[in-house]
Amino acid sequence: MKRDFAQLAEQHFDVLICGGGIYGAWTAYDAALRGLKVAIVDQGDWASGTSSASTKLIHGGLRYLESLDFKLVKKALREREMLKKVAPHRVWSLRFGIPVFKDSRLNSIHLKVGLMLYDFLAGTLGSDQVHRHFSRAAFAECFPCLNPTLLTGGFTYVDAQTDDARLVLELIDGALSAGAVCLNYCKVTGFIEDKGQVCGAKVQDKVDGKTAVVYARQIVNAIGQWTAESGCRLTKGVHLILPKVLGNEALLLTAKADGRVFFMIPWYGLTLLGTTDTDYSGDVDQVCVEADEVDYLLTEANRVLDVNWTEADIIGRYAGLRVLKQSSKTTPSAISRDWELKVADNGLLTSNGGKITSAREDAAQIVNMLCENLGISEPCKTNGRPFPWLPDQDYRLWSKVAVDEAVTRGIDKESAQWLIRRHAKRVSMIFQLIEQDAALAKRITPSLPFILADLVFCAGNEMVVHLEDLLRRRIPLLILAKTTQSELRSLAEMTATTLGWDETALNNEFVMCIKKI
Repeated sequence: MKRDFAQLAEQHFDVLICGGGIYGAWTAYDAALRGLKVAIVDQGDWASGTSSASTKLIHGGLRYLESLDFKLVKKALREREMLKKVAPHRVWSLRFGIPVFKDSRLNSIHLKVGLMLYDFLAGTLGSDQVHRHFSRAAFAECFPCLNPTLLTGGFTYVDAQTDDARLVLELIDGALSAGAVCLNYCKVTGFIEDKGQVCGAKVQDKVDGKTAVVYARQIVNAIGQWTAESGCRLTKGVHLILPKVLGNEALLLTAKADGRVFFMIPWYGLTLLGTTDTDYSGDVDQVCVEADEVDYLLTEANRVLDVNWTEADIIGRYAGLRVLKQSSKTTPSAISRDWELKVADNGLLTSNGGKITSAREDAAQIVNMLCENLGISEPCKTNGRPFPWLPDQDYRLWSKVAVDEAVTRGIDKESAQWLIRRHAKRVSMIFQLIEQDAALAKRITPSLPFILADLVFCAGNEMVVHLEDLLRRRIPLLILAKTTQSELRSLAEMTATTLGWDETALNNEFVMCIKKI
């Protein structure tokens, strides 16, 4: 994956996509597979907005059943099942526990009915994928982190998990392989119109300041929280990274303060706690975690846990914005997460709202409209299509062999398993790096399952521009570890040559990254 700004000025495109989050990435990949000449640009890094600030789930949204949003749930569940089959390295099953407490808002009967409906809407499931009921003692044994004196029983059900930033990156790489021109850190500074219709855009390379005019027959606006639409409502979601308290299963919990759902999820060996859901009207470029949001999450978690987390236990934190339809409902959680496509008088297509789980199907609708407008008859090719990095052979057998090979090269087993998930068939190139330097098989930091060869590979092959791209989205070290300045400096120096940084550039990158910690 390499940046080449000159490509934008060398050809006319069928479609220019503005925004490199999950919706832009799926749209670019789908359109390129259908034979359209595609360009996609993002003013920042791939997935640098909402698409790297999610709860890392591919799920139907069990809570949406309460609002009777069956259509959205069924759509998302259908996508969940398809994605698990075509991208087992990128989307994997995760079982959730729902504890039933003495003072729970929903009792066991309500939960049983809801989970039966959830399983039904997902279609045919194997016996290991359907929900289960547990007695108080059995549930406490499954989730020893919970305060057992509060429990009366519990349920478990299955959804799925992902690494959101890497999901977007793989789709961008797929679009590149299908012929698309893909550029991060490339800002659209204005649209060009001909006879009242958009026909291109002025763009600026934020790396070297060069500018170009890009001509395209259609333009898609998929810039998420930066959408300048008065009909949108922004809500903020905050997540915290805390020490490990779970095994391989997650928890769905209900906040006592406001009755909304939040999660505790195992992620890279730690615990992901979130999310909040509050209206946001501030600067979309300065979204941060506030003290009251931290207090809300810790208070609600500590209410049911057998441990007592404090702010000192927080390893990392991040915040993101959701784009929702404008609604008269006062509670953000009550607003539908469904998606809509707006068409302006000048022909600009704008994607609004949606979920990471159902983004592929929504993007297919965008490309359907693009094809119709361009007079092209070509069906969607992403539904059921194996992901770009998926090996050709049976994934389970392949991954077992790959993990064994990684271990023989000096990689510890946990890191090897995550390495396979992160890179799939590209892992062979990482093995080659270790052949050249065996020290690269070591972990970057002892507490996390990432190795040095992964860092070096990402720096050289995943369109990294800034140090933050590498340490937040390619490998999420900045939110999974309390990295010291000396450790950060060492990582920057290790990858500086690969990234083409001289001493001045390295110092600038180091300073900018320090501000993000």
